[in-house]
Amino acid sequence: MDPSARKTFNDNFTAEKYRQFLSSLNSGLKKPIEFRVAETPVFLTDDFRDKLLAAGQDIMNVILQPDFKQLTERAIPEKWKVANENDHPHFIALDFGVCRDESGDIVPKLIELQGFPSLYGFQVHLGETYQSTFGIADDWTIFFNYLTKNQYLNLLKETIVGAHHPEEVVLMDVNAHEQKTVVDFEITHQYLGIPVVALDELIEQNGKLYYESRGTYKPIKRIYNRLIFDEIESDPDIFSKAADVRKPLDVEWITHPNWFYRISKFTMPFLKGEYVPKTVFLSELRTVPDDLKNFVLKPLFSFAGQGVIIDVNRGDINSIKDPENWILQEKVNYEPILQSPGGGVKIEIRLLYLWPDGDAKPTLAINLARLSKGKMIGVRYNKDFDWVGGTVAFMRK
Repeated sequence: MDPSARKTFNDNFTAEKYRQFLSSLNSGLKKPIEFRVAETPVFLTDDFRDKLLAAGQDIMNVILQPDFKQLTERAIPEKWKVANENDHPHFIALDFGVCRDESGDIVPKLIELQGFPSLYGFQVHLGETYQSTFGIADDWTIFFNYLTKNQYLNLLKETIVGAHHPEEVVLMDVNAHEQKTVVDFEITHQYLGIPVVALDELIEQNGKLYYESRGTYKPIKRIYNRLIFDEIESDPDIFSKAADVRKPLDVEWITHPNWFYRISKFTMPFLKGEYVPKTVFLSELRTVPDDLKNFVLKPLFSFAGQGVIIDVNRGDINSIKDPENWILQEKVNYEPILQSPGGGVKIEIRLLYLWPDGDAKPTLAINLARLSKGKMIGVRYNKDFDWVGGTVAFMRK
């Protein structure tokens, strides 16, 4: 992390500036942001940025393999398979913990990956608000590949809207108007002009989908999908109350729901390299490691860290009834390297890729970061701390 930029930011930080920052961030929104936004962004050194780029490219090389879909076919739960899958995901998110290796160097270590969209709209607004409120110089950017804001938004529009009219593309989630990430939905609507609809607002007629707007049924050509099936798992009758989106429908998915499973914890055992923790399907584990304290046990099909066993013992391994649906992963120890007034803070950085139809490969475009002082990254582990929460990483242009 850039020590000079950190010192400058900390020296000029005040609680009043943070209050102004939050006020500006919420200004004009329908309701205040419902998740904690950190007091500070992250400032990356050129060296660490380059390590992130190298780590991301190693993972992309695996995803771009011709047999990747064959390798990951088992990843998709049968009851959540959706028809009309396309050839590639439109969004890829890679989560890296900021760690210290055996040589003492600061390095990224892969935590998880997703073939699913993240806060592609909100992060632009967040970066701009940090920059304007705290006076971050213009030679810092949150974008990769030398993208400007306008170029980034054009790439986002190309990916999500494509050649369609914005009114023919909907951002869809199960309870889209009540989600904690509704701020991202609102800002995406502002940038792209696409409507936001809930799952139960989809109307199916003869294999086509519509939504209601001002008393008129509007046809849907594309769905910008924000629905995670884990969130409707507890409601077995959901598709009796809403359109069954798993069926063959005359609609394009951006991105197709099957990619949420293909690019996920399931992918980890296929990845190798210095920035990837050793990972094995539990069903393929030949010998239980003697140093189990250095591993975590993760269910493949869980959401938001649920079911993860951090302090693993042999009894935990022996008790698993479906080892093919679990992975044993080398533990990643975050280094509390970000210096806050209250001490060191752990960092996780998410690389966000866009892959519009017609492009040969995805483009690394923007990032998201999260700060933590708790045992794990996440709201439930950081309730009583400051200088934690959602943020973004800046890099020198």
